[in-house]
Amino acid sequence: MLSCVIDLYQCISKRINDMMLRIDSMPNEREMSKDNIQVDNLYTEGEQWVQNLGEKTVHAKRMGGKFRLLKWLGTLVWLPFFITPYITWNGQQAILFDIEKRQYHLFDVTIFPQDLWMLTMVLLFLAILLAAMTTVLGRVFCGYFCFQTVWTDMFTKVEDFFEGAPIKRRKLEVAPWDLTKIRIKISKHVVWLAIAFLSGVTWMLYFGVSWSDYFDGSASSTTLSITAAISLGAYTFAGHMREQTCLWICPYARIQGAMVDKQTIMPTYDHYRGEQRGKLSKGQYTKGQGDCIDCHQCVAVCPTGVDIRKGQEYGCITCGLCIDACDSVMTKVGKATGLIRYTSLDEMKFNKPSVALYKRPRVIVYSTILVLALSVLGAGLFSLAPMDLKVLHDRQPLFVQLSDGSIRNKYELKIMNKTHQSMLVDVDFESEIAHLTSQRRHRNITIPSGNVKSVYVYLKAFEKDVGDNNSVIFSVTSGEADLEYKSSFFTPKSMN
Repeated sequence: MLSCVIDLYQCISKRINDMMLRIDSMPNEREMSKDNIQVDNLYTEGEQWVQNLGEKTVHAKRMGGKFRLLKWLGTLVWLPFFITPYITWNGQQAILFDIEKRQYHLFDVTIFPQDLWMLTMVLLFLAILLAAMTTVLGRVFCGYFCFQTVWTDMFTKVEDFFEGAPIKRRKLEVAPWDLTKIRIKISKHVVWLAIAFLSGVTWMLYFGVSWSDYFDGSASSTTLSITAAISLGAYTFAGHMREQTCLWICPYARIQGAMVDKQTIMPTYDHYRGEQRGKLSKGQYTKGQGDCIDCHQCVAVCPTGVDIRKGQEYGCITCGLCIDACDSVMTKVGKATGLIRYTSLDEMKFNKPSVALYKRPRVIVYSTILVLALSVLGAGLFSLAPMDLKVLHDRQPLFVQLSDGSIRNKYELKIMNKTHQSMLVDVDFESEIAHLTSQRRHRNITIPSGNVKSVYVYLKAFEKDVGDNNSVIFSVTSGEADLEYKSSFFTPKSMN
């Protein structure tokens, strides 16, 4: 069966190539976007659009429409990625991952490794948000916001500028190499590489690297390697692999089937209205024919080469461009739009009304987790203390008996300064243990900005003064915050 399909595909491809060499002019996408397409030409053009089987690059047609516009607006989500590294806040980069100092600066907030638990909440929130979006609207993230989709859109826009509409691109692919083809190909790939390099450098700017580091030779080998890897990845995945990344590499295409249900809204072909599909005869529908005129425009505009009329496939990224194409054709032939539309299986097949989101169990569970994760994350951000305190009791040994018979315990206080300036702190303690004393007083201890300083405290007391409550509460006081930490005072009696 597979060999038959491949033979058929090769036969069609040969026919397409021969046809492209004979055709001098065809309607381009600008004519489509202006609703100037002639219905008679749809079939001539439609013979060149076949479903993507992975053997050749998909050259999707660009067509105007509300979902095309929405797709461009979704691209703007990535605009802050390129702008934010150049924004300063209180004299420093607004968002900065300082790997050397192990700090993450987010405007006024500085996050240290001790606060890394918040990253767990961020990842949990994003993962559940993706699952919730998929449950409600299918792979809408892939269609409008995914970096692979957005970068591929940019790369194909560049390709369209240099090589022309899809038909011209196909003709150029099979044309012999000459100076014109070399010039066009080099120009396209230079711009592709520039976008890829810009992406790689922009990513590194978040880690304290500057543009000048790349040109004065001060960039480290690690920086250059990561930049090259990101740039090469963008160039390869968005420029060459394109839809193959979505079909064969991205795991989301495989697991999204487990996230959708009968109420999920996705681009759907109205089988009951469209079949039996058939071509127009002299511009007229034949008796018993459905509304679909089999023009293949829905396949032509699909960035992954999916034929939506065959039902839902894992290659569909829910971008809605097939809806724009079908609505345009339906308007031309005088039929109602919506032959392909966003709808659910229950609504399409069983004519059931949409269920409110708050009545769908899966949405309720996802929403609850989202609210909890966001609440914990918000509480963590607003409760970040300007310093952190940990007390480590010396374990080797737990206590030492001095010559006067008293018992001494050693403690290591790790005080971390999370502010941008040096901090002066005082260390005190309190306990119910009578006559518990410190070897020395700890006043005006300087803690450098972003650093952890260890302060060693020696406490001693006689065993007869230590009762059942052997707790010791250490307190660290500064102008920004007061912290306490509970520990214990050990004696030979407490070990029995």
